[in-house]
Amino acid sequence: MDKIAVLIPCYNEEKTVAKVVRDFRTVLPEAVVYVYDNNSSDRTAELAREAGAVVRHEYQQGKGNVIRRMFREVDAEVYLMTDGDDTYPAEFAREMADKVLYHQADMVVGDRLSSTYFTENKRPFHNFGNTLVRSTINRLFHTEIKDIMTGYRAFSYQFVKTFPVLSKGFEIETEMTIHAADKNMQVENVVIEYRDRPEGSESKLNTYSDGAKVLMSIAKLYRNYKPMNFFGLLALVLAVISIVFFIPVLVEYLETGLVPKFPTLIVCGFALIAALQSVFAGLILSAGAQRNRQDFEMNLIRTRMQYEELLKNEGQDSDD
Repeated sequence: MDKIAVLIPCYNEEKTVAKVVRDFRTVLPEAVVYVYDNNSSDRTAELAREAGAVVRHEYQQGKGNVIRRMFREVDAEVYLMTDGDDTYPAEFAREMADKVLYHQADMVVGDRLSSTYFTENKRPFHNFGNTLVRSTINRLFHTEIKDIMTGYRAFSYQFVKTFPVLSKGFEIETEMTIHAADKNMQVENVVIEYRDRPEGSESKLNTYSDGAKVLMSIAKLYRNYKPMNFFGLLALVLAVISIVFFIPVLVEYLETGLVPKFPTLIVCGFALIAALQSVFAGLILSAGAQRNRQDFEMNLIRTRMQYEELLKNEGQDSDD
């Protein structure tokens, strides 16, 4: 088991990956730096290996797929995840790792938005999107996480080995954040400096298509993690629609004794039935979500025991 594992998912980052590897090896000399190449068509893997990284490959395209592979294959006391584009300074890595090692943090978020992100980043829609996603998640899940979309994070062994990676692409950071919030895991924020990509290095994130995927991911995760809130809101909307359209029908019936808008009355009835069904769906799924959280807590205990066993075996091997 590694003391600290630096995880770098990469796709066509030959201009910067060697510098990133060298920087993290300098700041964290005891760490093992892993570069996972995701079908790069340039010299990313070669240059990373020359710089001293352990290079591995993930052939399913997408950042989420790469992180799934990383989390399955690497065992470490602390995992530090960063990007290969040299936008996250290695100088903050020690502080982030120490919060996991000595402050029991499960996830440490490298907070760009509280420092230089809005001045360094030249893509205004990215700035707007980050602000929108942060405010939406903090409001829906009652958290105070400062940067939802950052790719600079540190994790505990327990977080990595109990986190079910479902996202395939850039929605992965959102999924991590919501998972930590829902499972009441300890999250710390570390303010970091952010620097824009160097000239000639291009972002793989598409502002519109990937932004839409992130928003859809938030909606799906909110439905899965807080089904009573989700379906309760849906029931409220349906009930309001039903009542609004029913009032004119009722008024006309009281005045004339006739119901000329009979189709409207039928639609109102079906909308109200759908609202009631949504309430019951929320109640049933909420019970399932509660059971899932209970099972997760038991899984955390088993993972902790596994972690301590690995550390014990590591110590025995060192004595031998």
